[in-house]
Amino acid sequence: MKQTGLILPDDWISKISRLSIATSSKLRGQHKGSHRSQRFGASLDFSDFREYTLGDDVRQVDWNVFARTEKFFIKRFLDEQEMRVHILLDATRSMGEEKKWLFARQVAAALGLMVLNRDDRLSFSYVGETHAMPFRKKGATYRKPFLQVVSSLEDARGVGSFTQDGIKVLPKDSTVLFIVTDGLEPMANWEQFLKRLPRFSGDVRCIQIVTEEELNPSFSGDIRLIDSETASDVNVSVSNRVLANYEKTRLEHEAQFDALVNRFGIRKTQLIVEDGLQNALFNKLLKSRWVQ
Repeated sequence: MKQTGLILPDDWISKISRLSIATSSKLRGQHKGSHRSQRFGASLDFSDFREYTLGDDVRQVDWNVFARTEKFFIKRFLDEQEMRVHILLDATRSMGEEKKWLFARQVAAALGLMVLNRDDRLSFSYVGETHAMPFRKKGATYRKPFLQVVSSLEDARGVGSFTQDGIKVLPKDSTVLFIVTDGLEPMANWEQFLKRLPRFSGDVRCIQIVTEEELNPSFSGDIRLIDSETASDVNVSVSNRVLANYEKTRLEHEAQFDALVNRFGIRKTQLIVEDGLQNALFNKLLKSRWVQ
């Protein structure tokens, strides 16, 4: 990892503290958290009364109700469980364009801060040139260490396959699983990867990071294109016909990608780098009810 400044300034950290991850998935786990689950437990949120049975905690008996009814009832409270969120970041070479890589890390960092702010459990991993130990922490005291981890990631220049290597670093039984990627691998690879994700979480979300240049190339004339993943090159004379074929291929790829995520019950959104982080968090993700 390289040493660098934090990729989110203090004013952004303050803005992000107002948001949290939204999910309708059942919250599980043995640790207390800040989210109301459907189980009964010992939070401060009162649920209802239940008649006392042998073995119940006598401290839960409501003596005011006993005074009125001469029957023993205990109070039941909704349990509070932690959310467990994993963020998997694509650090392969196709993510290596400077603006794109910065934006992808900012999105990942913002999501992680939302988790830690709510005293939930966060884990973070990435697939790139090096494989660091995954970040696994819980609670707001780990916000700065997490920011430092994401800020100090090496440039995205991994030579492996994100879809093949990514599955190896996923923890089991996450409440929410975020995949941050540009989606630029063959559909056959994505199909094998995506169909396995529901085993790891009941709420899988794919964030596709793209640039305006990828959506609408501004190239013209004779150029040499180099594949960022394989380093293979090709000489191209850019014309309207070439651009039209590129657009057709890109749209086909997007349509196939969308069909795959829908097929496996995965939610997906596309974030454009040039639209900025504010639009991504407070417009796209908020309106999609990914955050609240």
